[in-house]
Amino acid sequence: MAITIEGRSFIGSRDGATEGSSFRAISPATGETMEPEFHSAGAEEVNLAAQLAAEAFAVYGNLAGKARAKFLRTIARRLEEIAEQLVERAGRETALPEARLRGELGRTCGQLRMFAEVVEEGSWVMARIDRAEPDRKPAAKPDIRCMLRAIGPVVVFGASNFPLAFSVAGGDTASALAAGNPVIVKAHPAHPGTSELVGHVIRDSVQECGLPEGVFSLLFDSATSVGTQLVQHTLVKAVGFTGSQVAGKALFDLAVRRPEPIPFYGEMASTNPLFVLPGAAAAHGERIAADLYGSFTLGAGQFCTKPGLVFVEEGRPCESFSATLREKVSSAAGFTMLTAGITSSFGRQAAKREQESKTKLLARGGAGATNASASATALLFAADASTFLGNPELAEEHFGPSLLLIPYATKQELLECASSLHGHLTATIHGTPEDLRANADLLQILETKVGRIVLNRFPTGVEVCHAMVHGGPYPASTDARTTSVGSLAIYRFARPVCYQNFPDEALPDELKRQNPLSLWRIVDGKPSRDPA
Repeated sequence: MAITIEGRSFIGSRDGATEGSSFRAISPATGETMEPEFHSAGAEEVNLAAQLAAEAFAVYGNLAGKARAKFLRTIARRLEEIAEQLVERAGRETALPEARLRGELGRTCGQLRMFAEVVEEGSWVMARIDRAEPDRKPAAKPDIRCMLRAIGPVVVFGASNFPLAFSVAGGDTASALAAGNPVIVKAHPAHPGTSELVGHVIRDSVQECGLPEGVFSLLFDSATSVGTQLVQHTLVKAVGFTGSQVAGKALFDLAVRRPEPIPFYGEMASTNPLFVLPGAAAAHGERIAADLYGSFTLGAGQFCTKPGLVFVEEGRPCESFSATLREKVSSAAGFTMLTAGITSSFGRQAAKREQESKTKLLARGGAGATNASASATALLFAADASTFLGNPELAEEHFGPSLLLIPYATKQELLECASSLHGHLTATIHGTPEDLRANADLLQILETKVGRIVLNRFPTGVEVCHAMVHGGPYPASTDARTTSVGSLAIYRFARPVCYQNFPDEALPDELKRQNPLSLWRIVDGKPSRDPA
């Protein structure tokens, strides 16, 4: 049965008002507006959502892992039940192809189920136990036990470039709910219908599982007012954000300047440098260049892991590499981007690079569809290494199908370029075994610059798994110690709590002496599943 999209926020189980400022979804493919009209949440609705979340936390934060796992699996099942309607609406709002959206829906449901497994098993709480030693001299040792507990109501900002996997039921929401935190989602205005459909699914799942209504709320806004209010609300305890550096930095500043500063986990800007080392360039540089074209134009270059910089040693292999890239870009058709705003920003950055003498335009692709409101052209620029080193702004993210080629003369120059980089999500190396042995110092530099290093592949495409790290030093992320993808993401929304000299009946099940959940725990410094 199809869900009716009404254009209202959800404040727990309650529908939002329709008095707020209104906006509509706009098709990036045609420029046409879509029904229905959406209404921005008001200050009273923001406050009510936060209050309901705080009330729900008293129950949901203490819910057993198996119950939270059931909730996450219910959301995944219900998303799959409306797959056709969801993919159709998301396609209209984003112009993303059906295959991409179906894959993203599969990823969204998969990560919900992954977190369900994590919390059902339970060892993620990192239970640690130091048993009492009453006869220890000169002072007795108390019984001390600790574990991770949920942090409180979490605000999640939906991302423009992933309407499912980084949006209402995306990774931030899944990890926060898994840890035991109620979630308030600020929907992205680029795909509000898609967001409301997913919001219906989560709200219905809350009711099906018998949870407090404040476990989930969804708020709409076409501007910045709702997001600002949420980040500053005294009952909100953490924020997850994926978006532009300008917006992310502004919200980050609000979060840390509150009377009670809160964690702000922002993923903001990354150019994801790629290094083609001499042996690899000589052996198969043309193939690498062809595959690189596919990577930096994937999704119209709107992936956060899009490689935007490529370093290749000067000489014949570089000339061949460059020629292949120029040929691929020149023959490319135009792209439809996600929104007119993103398209406009991409165009301004491209025009600035063309007008300046710092870079040279090597190739331009074909134009997009004439009826599209958000069309863009693939672009290949070049700058020598000395120019790159003298103009650090060339390393900034250019969100869209654009690539900067940087030929370098010596290994020392390459190392200087790598050392000059700010933080990124990824770095990629293409190299032979000999290249890797000769460039161990490059790898050491990159370990300080990024969260994920890719070898002889491409960074676009992020596997959702337990070992994945999707984060990096600033400005890629506001906290390089965390990840927004993979099961490690759960640790962003939890904090350690220590219990000293507590009787068993007053301890959480995870810390009780008989270990009723059969968890792996650290007991007196050693892993154990035995009673303690």
